[in-house]
Amino acid sequence: MTDVTGAPADVLHTLFHSEQGGHEQVVLCQDRASGLKAVIALHNTALGPALGGTRFYPYANEAEAVADALNLARGMSYKNAMAGLDHGGGKAVIIGDPETIKSEELLLAYGRFVASLGGRYVTACDVGTYVADMDVVARECRWTTGRSPENGGAGDSSVLTAFGVFQGMRASAQHLWGDPTLRGRKVGIAGVGKVGHHLVEHLLTDGAEVVITDVREESVRRIQDKHPSVQAVADTEALITTEGLDIYAPCALGGALDDHSVPVLTAKIVCGAANNQLAHPGVEKDLADRGILYAPDYVVNAGGVIQVADELHGFDFDRCKAKASKIFDTTLAIFARAKTDGIPPAAAADRIAEQRMAEARRH
Repeated sequence: MTDVTGAPADVLHTLFHSEQGGHEQVVLCQDRASGLKAVIALHNTALGPALGGTRFYPYANEAEAVADALNLARGMSYKNAMAGLDHGGGKAVIIGDPETIKSEELLLAYGRFVASLGGRYVTACDVGTYVADMDVVARECRWTTGRSPENGGAGDSSVLTAFGVFQGMRASAQHLWGDPTLRGRKVGIAGVGKVGHHLVEHLLTDGAEVVITDVREESVRRIQDKHPSVQAVADTEALITTEGLDIYAPCALGGALDDHSVPVLTAKIVCGAANNQLAHPGVEKDLADRGILYAPDYVVNAGGVIQVADELHGFDFDRCKAKASKIFDTTLAIFARAKTDGIPPAAAADRIAEQRMAEARRH
């Protein structure tokens, strides 16, 4: 049920005419005392309570925030389904600049709104929100994950996210070259922050040759100080055109695969941690037409959501790592389905996720 009393016309239009439709529930939240304005979107709860993070971002207007919440919630339905979790997809966005309006009062008010859903939505960290923020939200809402270890949470999820991406790379290598090892393969990583620097460690341990780039020079320097064998290039353009590149791993911003990058990409595999790597529909076909194997981002970067889901049962790292290791088999299954159905891997992943949600709905 969506309470739209007094909502602006553009917000209503976004809600009821979004291309990313079919959502079960959208909640518009406002707390004047703290300045909170938020949107909570639940896309599909066939598999269980919706699970997804809280994004804190200075949207241009409410309609833009609603559109982002709808799109992100839908994406979480597919990610959670492919991760084998008993959770549906949901997402929340808080409107405003977190650097200026984030406060304990605001986060507590937000926690009360999430709690009012009675467990239909489980929240976590996302862009603009951190472990410390979830600790505050959890004071008002028990359906909060991504908390600090001292408050019963698992803390930073980047370790398992990187591990899952590495499993996706191994599966891609197995499918394309008949061997999961990355020894001797040249892997380019765009973005060596929280997830990317852990991915570097996995690749070097496996014997890969690693090339990196990052807009933050200190991130590159930290990697090279520890691993002098790692090469660095000036920017993403230089990375994707590197001679002899076997695998490209976008691990920074979304939209990395577009009409400019795909035609010049030298890699044979794309497998990275970034969300929403395909800039627009049709890019997956362009990759396939060039003979480039794409490992769907929401499948291989699911280590993080596997971790936060596990918090609800009392976090156990070894149990989570065992679940994340299954990303290898899931990725192989997607490639097999893509070949059987004659479609790109991204479309195959969507079909498998939709099938799991439909089967759950029937039971």
